[in-house]
Amino acid sequence: MMASMFVDLFRQMYRIRAVEEAIAHHYPEGKMRCPVHLSIGQESIPAIFSQIIRPTDFAVSTHRGHAHYLAKGGNLNAMIAEIYGKSTGCSKGKGGSMHLIDLNVNFMGTSAIVGNSIPIGVGLALSAQLKKTEQISCVFLGDGAVEEGVFYESVNFAVVRELPVLFICENNLYSVYSPLSVRQPKGRSIAKMVEAMGVRVSVGDGHNITSSFEIMKNAADAVRTTRAPFFLEFSTYRWREHCGHGFDNDIGYRTQEEFLEWQAKDPLNNLKRYLQQSTINMVSSLEEIKSEINLEVKKAFEFAESSPFPDQSDAYDGIYA
Repeated sequence: MMASMFVDLFRQMYRIRAVEEAIAHHYPEGKMRCPVHLSIGQESIPAIFSQIIRPTDFAVSTHRGHAHYLAKGGNLNAMIAEIYGKSTGCSKGKGGSMHLIDLNVNFMGTSAIVGNSIPIGVGLALSAQLKKTEQISCVFLGDGAVEEGVFYESVNFAVVRELPVLFICENNLYSVYSPLSVRQPKGRSIAKMVEAMGVRVSVGDGHNITSSFEIMKNAADAVRTTRAPFFLEFSTYRWREHCGHGFDNDIGYRTQEEFLEWQAKDPLNNLKRYLQQSTINMVSSLEEIKSEINLEVKKAFEFAESSPFPDQSDAYDGIYA
């Protein structure tokens, strides 16, 4: 990886972190009238994704989709406005945090229903196959989604039809408040389970940026070349509560010690230290990047605050069922 690539990764990771920290900061004001699921601590995988994906490729995501939306090139102003329920939002203020979409960059939507976007992503891969395009479809999911029946149906269909779909599983150990130990048999590997269904797989540590970059790039290249599915599983860890702006280490499902152990692996700090130690004058450059992004985020919230709410007459526009 070239030095410029590391800088780009830092920019993407810091931008995602800054946006979500700002959401957490402003959420108690009561102006965001929708649930928010933050992915602070998990920024490395979407940042890497942003460097590998093409604008023409498709992507779908989950209820925890802010980072993926931004990584695919989604409009920040429109995302924040959507969370504020404003008409300038990417879903016209009707969807909120869990329903983000930007057709301009082929980010085809997030969903509040666990696993619901997986078959949509596979269907988009089918469309690429039928139209004989070079596109691939990327499906973000969490470890909880692999326990939904639609996941197995979608993977099976992708294998049988040899579809160009890249499954990206961010395994943050928990489905809401339930660890893997109470949801799946002891010792089960998600990746190996999927591999048994006929899919090529790779596993990576989401806190190791260089290895995760190579893993994702190789997988994306393989999907483009073979036009067949690939499954990636990355270990990650969310810092804040399952749903909301705060922390929930006091309610018993995980310990403060566990949280601090994972927080010490912070991929953003790891990358920042690497850049400071390996590149001359990079400290001032990183500060410039942070200042630039902080200003962008501030303006996005100002845009959302000043935007109008949807008119009541628009309530049924865009509803097809």
